[in-house]
Amino acid sequence: MIKLAADGIKEVTTPLSDADVESLKSGDRVRLFGVLYTARDAAHGRLIALLDEGKPLPIDVKGQIIYYTGPSPARPGMVIGSVGPTTGGRMDKYAPRLLALGLKGMIGKGARSEPVREAMKRHKAVYFGAVGGAGAYLSRYVKKVEIVAYEDLGTEAIRRMAVEGFPAIVVNDCHGNDLYQEGMKAYAR
Repeated sequence: MIKLAADGIKEVTTPLSDADVESLKSGDRVRLFGVLYTARDAAHGRLIALLDEGKPLPIDVKGQIIYYTGPSPARPGMVIGSVGPTTGGRMDKYAPRLLALGLKGMIGKGARSEPVREAMKRHKAVYFGAVGGAGAYLSRYVKKVEIVAYEDLGTEAIRRMAVEGFPAIVVNDCHGNDLYQEGMKAYAR
């Protein structure tokens, strides 16, 4: 579900539908509410291995958002430690398979490959950018967290995070727009 806040920022609540994703455009500032799943390289490798073996995934990705992060341990009194984004391109070899299963969003930093952008168009998904280097700040938007798979991976375990107002920006939308390419064109000489 998406609603427009008084300040013009879109408030996005998970899980996402095709219509939700279609309403998002590159450059939109958003606040995310609901559940985000964390997964990085090692967890993605295991997810794809399960798919290759014809086995079910430990999480249902349909309508969900995966945040490419490996949170640091929480300090006393905190829900989670620093929760900054890792480079999305590192998950490019895995993303199309998860998008085909109904994954609707990904959060990271940096550009995505052409095959991932095409898969986002085909399966109606979106890539959000989070600010790198702001992990301690971003942790304040995480209200609850639990490990749901691959605890042996430590910080790279898959976590289910409940978030309220997590700030992000739409980098790639399902219409083929790319905020990074638009920005480069706007400032090209």
